[in-house]
Amino acid sequence: MTAIEQTLRVAGMNAIAGVDEAGRGPCAGPLVVVALILKDPFSPALAEVRDSKALTANKREKLYEIILENSLAYSIIEISSEEIDQIGLHKSNLAGFRRAVSALEITPDYVLTDGYAIEGMSMPTLGIWKGDQVAITISAASVIAKVYRDRIMIEMDKQYPGYGFASHKGYSAATHLEAIRTLGVTPIHRKSFANIAALLA
Repeated sequence: MTAIEQTLRVAGMNAIAGVDEAGRGPCAGPLVVVALILKDPFSPALAEVRDSKALTANKREKLYEIILENSLAYSIIEISSEEIDQIGLHKSNLAGFRRAVSALEITPDYVLTDGYAIEGMSMPTLGIWKGDQVAITISAASVIAKVYRDRIMIEMDKQYPGYGFASHKGYSAATHLEAIRTLGVTPIHRKSFANIAALLA
């Protein structure tokens, strides 16, 4: 999990930012992008950090504070369903990556991103396929993004009762789609997504 960071440190890149998102797939709720720079990617305190999808919800919650405590700098960007509908999911994702890196209080020497490279940045960047499984800085960002977004969707469940946001987090579960048919589309649904557009039609 730290081989990439070790290579970059040897090359003199000390402030290594990891960037990842949560919420590409759901048809409701925001896209959340996180950029962070770990104080020490090799710290024993971070030994249990993994791709957020490989961790239980309880483990992610426990790691959330540990990761933040071991971060030199971090930023969290929310991209609304409305913005996603306006410019598209992929463009929103890349724009979120840029915004998250730019919002860091410390300018990173190098940026590692999950999957997609960021173009037009002032520092070198590297997009890594399944980066959240091989680079601890990206894995740490993935945990923060997932926990932060899950907390948002739990709050959305209170604001829009009956949709089950607290359980499926906005993904297209059968119960979610049935709730939309019964209760209608909410302001946090992504109307540009095919399944929501079909229901609106």
